Amino acid sequence: MKLTFATLLVLPLALAGSLKSVIITFPKGTPDSVVDQAKACLVASGGVITHEYNLINGFAAEAPVNALQTLSTQDTQHKPNIEEDKVVSAYGDYAAAV
Repeated sequence: MKLTFATLLVLPLALAGSLKSVIITFPKGTPDSVVDQAKACLVASGGVITHEYNLINGFAAEAPVNALQTLSTQDTQHKPNIEEDKVVSAYGDYAAAV
């Protein structure tokens, strides 16, 4: 029983530390300062910027889920679009397409 209780105490800490791989884009016309502030927020929360895009206004990152939730509610005028970074295929299932 003690082992289970200890596991329950540690589990939230482990979940809070897990990073999610995402692509974050902003609407056309979003000032660079807003994008830079979003990057700084994610890095301060323990995230890592993995790629900065030049053709689209955005970046790829690995960040804690709570930091992504905070980012999604920070700016209502230039609301970021946060998508999970994953392999997609025209055939639906990537494994079936290979």
